[in-house]
Amino acid sequence: MANQLPATIDDTLTMLEGAGYVADRSLATVLFLALRMARPLFLEGEAGVGKTEIAKVLSSALDRPLIRLQCYEGLDVSSAVYEWNYAAQMIEIRMEEATGGVDRNEMERNVFSEKYLIRRPVLEALEGEPGRAPVFLIDELDRTDEAFEAFLLEILSDFQVTIPELGTIKAKEPPIVIVTTNRTREIHDALKRRCLYHWVDYPDAARELEIVSLKVPQANQRLSREVVHFVQKLRELDLFKAPGVAETIDWAGALTELDKIALDPETVSDTIGVLLKYQDDIARISEGEGRRILDDVKAELAAAQ
Repeated sequence: MANQLPATIDDTLTMLEGAGYVADRSLATVLFLALRMARPLFLEGEAGVGKTEIAKVLSSALDRPLIRLQCYEGLDVSSAVYEWNYAAQMIEIRMEEATGGVDRNEMERNVFSEKYLIRRPVLEALEGEPGRAPVFLIDELDRTDEAFEAFLLEILSDFQVTIPELGTIKAKEPPIVIVTTNRTREIHDALKRRCLYHWVDYPDAARELEIVSLKVPQANQRLSREVVHFVQKLRELDLFKAPGVAETIDWAGALTELDKIALDPETVSDTIGVLLKYQDDIARISEGEGRRILDDVKAELAAAQ
């Protein structure tokens, strides 16, 4: 069945490749262990290296729902877990008061029932169907504060959440939890201890070329090689934000749309905004650094033939 978990590390690699994700064996190993041990997987790395994509691929490959909690500064329980439908509760209270003979205890039980509960991503993830528990992506956790981290401890260790008016809601089957962070701040050890950990690094040139060939199959082979090697050399510079794999794919796609079969200085200058997102980085490449890198790329690829 599509939603069965892989039985081996090789099966995990095959599953990822079948869903269009080019992974190395170390990632496949920790992912296999997280699935078999029902432990959250904590993925750390630079933005754009493919952390979020892993959760999407798992959802597709295992045929399970993907529930995403996109983290941001100020995220609280009402946005992440649940809140009450206050407007509907007030209508219910007014209607019961209008009928007379209100039993306040009974009314309280009525208005704080599941009928008026608005489920947010955390609660949705815990209430998945057995045999098809969802993939729960907690994306960019480093954008939240330490108070929200502390709240997640119960969820990541016991797969349960406590709602004062209803009691404790525990998952019948733990969701597959993927936590990502871009490391803009350190995450507390107490949360990391509840997870398996993997650092997702930039791929080497061979693997990045394989990714580009898979994602932009219509790109000219020579163009793809030059794009990948150019990006690899860019990452060696002290840039404000080095381009991720997502930007490499976008650049290869953009150049293909322009019917380019190879890089040249003018094309690099005209399209560099697809690859770099900060003006200081773009200015540095435009001032001659880009031409030097391109010359090195051309020379290295020619020598390798």
